[in-house]
Amino acid sequence: MRMTTTAMTTGAPRQLPAGWMQRVAWTALVWCSLGMLVWVPFLYVAIRRGLPSDWGAFAAFALYECVTLPWAVITSEDDSDAFFGGAVIVTFLVASWLLLFAVFDAKTRPALAPAYGQPPYQQQPGYPYGR
Repeated sequence: MRMTTTAMTTGAPRQLPAGWMQRVAWTALVWCSLGMLVWVPFLYVAIRRGLPSDWGAFAAFALYECVTLPWAVITSEDDSDAFFGGAVIVTFLVASWLLLFAVFDAKTRPALAPAYGQPPYQQQPGYPYGR
């Protein structure tokens, strides 16, 4: 279920349309940077759309980054930290799901404008009741 919110001053819905290539590119950034740049797509969304929930998602992933980097450096002696690895994988999966399915709106084609001044049916000249 997708709920669009409206801007307070204009009344226009705040939407951020994106195609599948853009969604996959943001997800690839998360995975290829090994989570170091997981906050970047959410900053982009928060700046473009400006909803409080977008800023909350950005803050959550930025906080995740600020906690996991020192945690990885402090616990460098134990390479088999299963909890840390599980937290990283779960974060990657949550970020991927959000970027692919929840954050961006589907692109829509603009509706064709109606042709004003032209009748929808033009009657042929001649006998109107058929033959």
